[in-house]
Amino acid sequence: MSKKVIQSKKQAEIEQKISAMRAGGKILGKLLQDLKEYVKPGMTGKEVDAWVRSEIEKRGAKVAYDYLEEDFPGAICISVNDELVHGAPTDYVFEEGDKVSFDLDILYGGYYTDSAFTMLVGGKGSPAIKQMIQTTERAMWAGIDQVKPGAKIGDIGYAVEKVLLKGKLGVIENYIGHGIGKEMHMKPDVPNYGRRGHGYTLKVGDTICIEPMSCLGKPANYVDEDSNWTVKMKDGSIGCHCEHTVLVTEDGVEVLTLP
Repeated sequence: MSKKVIQSKKQAEIEQKISAMRAGGKILGKLLQDLKEYVKPGMTGKEVDAWVRSEIEKRGAKVAYDYLEEDFPGAICISVNDELVHGAPTDYVFEEGDKVSFDLDILYGGYYTDSAFTMLVGGKGSPAIKQMIQTTERAMWAGIDQVKPGAKIGDIGYAVEKVLLKGKLGVIENYIGHGIGKEMHMKPDVPNYGRRGHGYTLKVGDTICIEPMSCLGKPANYVDEDSNWTVKMKDGSIGCHCEHTVLVTEDGVEVLTLP
């Protein structure tokens, strides 16, 4: 096979990936937007999980967590209060003011997209938690703003960490962003800390997940033995998680998981 044919085939694969991930990202973004409106005090995690599974299928996508090597007991990760990430849905009844992080992957057209947000149930709650959510979202967008061809992964991590530290939040270092595409988690790793000018060099067509995680206390965390999935803060403080899947374009960056 000639070099020209190989390059043509590779370009076609990239275009197919981008097309599928754009479509899947819009489905995911709209679903999470609808989820934010759907969640109310008095609901349980398992009720929300059942709604999400139904909506994924209604919208023509697949439940990505069904394809994990290890069985995850749900269609979406739901992490409440001192739970940081990977929360297994439970019968816990949401109360007004609870912090809840929702992390969702879907599979569409053979490609994964991944996004997460954190909210206060009922829209009311601790001012400190509200500020944490707003700061973590700003950190995510600061990282996204660094994305362009030729940028380094360290540029993203540096920007994210700078916002979190300025907001006096704990920076979670042992759970990080990642590449995404035909697999849910791929190279390169995308830490929420870093040095400018260091690490993997982004190129046009790359798709990565930028996902800051923060906390109100110390960043030490552990996996709950009962669920074998849910990550909790060791000091019982509140954790936060925000995420978007982005595409490196010739002009800079396209956020794929917006509605």
